Amino acid sequence: MAEPATTAGPPPVPGHDEPHDSTIGERLNWLRAGVLGANDGIVSTAGIVIGVAAATTSRPAILTAGLAGLAAGAMSMAVGEYVSVSTQRDTERALLAKERRELREEPEAELDELTEMYAEKGLSPDLAREVAEQLTAHDALAAHAETELGIDPEALTNPWQAAFASFVSFTVGALLPLVAILVVGVSARVPVTVAAVVVALLVTGYASARLGSAPVGPAVRRNVIGGLLAMAVTYAIGSLVGTQVH
Repeated sequence: MAEPATTAGPPPVPGHDEPHDSTIGERLNWLRAGVLGANDGIVSTAGIVIGVAAATTSRPAILTAGLAGLAAGAMSMAVGEYVSVSTQRDTERALLAKERRELREEPEAELDELTEMYAEKGLSPDLAREVAEQLTAHDALAAHAETELGIDPEALTNPWQAAFASFVSFTVGALLPLVAILVVGVSARVPVTVAAVVVALLVTGYASARLGSAPVGPAVRRNVIGGLLAMAVTYAIGSLVGTQVH
């Protein structure tokens, strides 16, 4: 007895189920910035507490220096990021305002410019003109901003968000060496802190490389060597200062 024929559906389109979210790149950039902020918090605070621990065994002194470094570093990161992103947003707004004015005053010239840009990307002149006309009819500003300026008018950078993310990521990173050096005995403070920092730098180095689609090995090595160098320098300075004071 013959089996009933089955109706095969159309073959799946490669990549059809993959997400195509225009905000993925933006989220990855924020995540990468968070990893780098945490890395800064780890290295800078580790350098401070290791240096102070080399100069004194006083837990309150180490805690005070570590908290001061954490607060100063987190605020510096937040303020710096706020100023930088605010400047970027002001520039983006100025460019968009200029583009709006040109679209209002010289629409035909702007359409010709957009056509030329699409033709330079490899489209035939007729197709480039058709694409330019359709995108201009849909949203002229968005078409020009994306193609000419590389800006999404609906997704301008947010300085407050950037400042908060930098503050939090730096604080989280800074807490690790601070806690590590305070929870163990005097003799084990430095080696335990160094070990904890190296592990954390391995993680952040790996994460930053993966997020940036870069080779993991070189990124991890640079991260760990830089952190070890920072701790070695501050430890040497702390030892020298502690010897002179005592």
